[in-house]
Amino acid sequence: MTVIHKRPDDWRVTPNFTDYEGTRARFAWQDAPDVCEGMDGGGCNIAFAALDRHAHGAAATRTALRFISAAGRDGGVQTRDLSYAELAGWAHRFTNVLRALGVGKGDRVFTLTSRCPELYVAILGSLRNGSVVSPLFSAFGPEPIATRLTLGDANVLVTTKALYRKKVATIRDRVPSLRHVLIIDDDADDAGAGTLGFWPRLDAASPEAPIEVTTAEDPALLHFTSGTTGTPKGALHVHGAVTMHYVTGRYALDLHPDDIYWCTADPGWVTGMSYGVIAPLLHGVTSIVDEADFDAERWYRILESQGVTIWYTAPTAIRMLIKAGPELAARFRFPKLRFIASVGEPLNAEAVWWGQRVLGLPIHDNWWQTETGGIMIANTPAFDIKPGSMGRPLPGVEAYIVHRRDDGTLDVVTEPGVDGELALKPGWPSMFRGYL
Repeated sequence: MTVIHKRPDDWRVTPNFTDYEGTRARFAWQDAPDVCEGMDGGGCNIAFAALDRHAHGAAATRTALRFISAAGRDGGVQTRDLSYAELAGWAHRFTNVLRALGVGKGDRVFTLTSRCPELYVAILGSLRNGSVVSPLFSAFGPEPIATRLTLGDANVLVTTKALYRKKVATIRDRVPSLRHVLIIDDDADDAGAGTLGFWPRLDAASPEAPIEVTTAEDPALLHFTSGTTGTPKGALHVHGAVTMHYVTGRYALDLHPDDIYWCTADPGWVTGMSYGVIAPLLHGVTSIVDEADFDAERWYRILESQGVTIWYTAPTAIRMLIKAGPELAARFRFPKLRFIASVGEPLNAEAVWWGQRVLGLPIHDNWWQTETGGIMIANTPAFDIKPGSMGRPLPGVEAYIVHRRDDGTLDVVTEPGVDGELALKPGWPSMFRGYL
């Protein structure tokens, strides 16, 4: 198999992870940085680590989220920035909105929106409140939505008027736990039968909202598997997963504070939450959020005009870019782009080489799943790539190829070229705590 070799002369920024064997040998989860240090009560909360600690520190005025408007589809890119301090202010207000509604620690807050500012405010404000966040993909139909709301025992839903009328109103009576529906695009507190206006309540709420004291084992996120093998299963993750998000953001995605980062995944899926919301905020970087659907020319324009340095996307999108042809890519320049990663399904070798030829950088595949909560195995910036391979286990991750015996015990495969099942040794912080 042909290998893409890496040399230090090729690095535009010295990677965080340059000594594979040494870093893995020295690494221990208990020694990982405590990103919740300083939280009142000595607890652990994802939103504190991702937002509050930056909002009161050196990154307060740095742009946390840069929203690319869907209206900019046919020409220039229209942007709206939210600094860490501004985002924190709105998140604090949403915490108070929930408290005024009697929504507290452990209650389930679901979201069903596009990638708009209100989505991120709701996610972070809910986590601050100790509530469990479950993001839904806005393209879901009424039945997948009803299934997830019911299984997840939803108490609050944040959505739009159009999505509510089209997909929720007809199934709402099947979800008796759903007490409140907040409509983000209505300026009235009564946004329709049985709904409330998001912004009137947010505007009226106080920005002073002490964070709920949560521990590393308190539930924080509820992600549903895709349901391709039957009824979707709700995988529960805890606030302590934040350590995994931080470590993998450093080692697998090579985030540095001055990066302009773009994760194209929707927060309705686990990639879009772990690496589109949490990990970049933990590292204090600026994240690009594109509110529009995929368009090859638009994507190239965003990469160029926004000076994106790290780009995390999916094989499906890469295949569509390949189909659009190299001539389109050649119209744009990406001098600041230094790392491209992909996840979601196996990335074929030709796609890795296409990135090298057309974009000037190979595409780095990696692997994880809803249940792991974070990246397990990855190709990273400093090390050689075998196109078609998903890489090697990250620090703190022990992975094996095994054969399963009839009695359930496992034999570890040590010979090269022998097929088996992939097995992970438990112990990483973001491992899901169980299915609903």
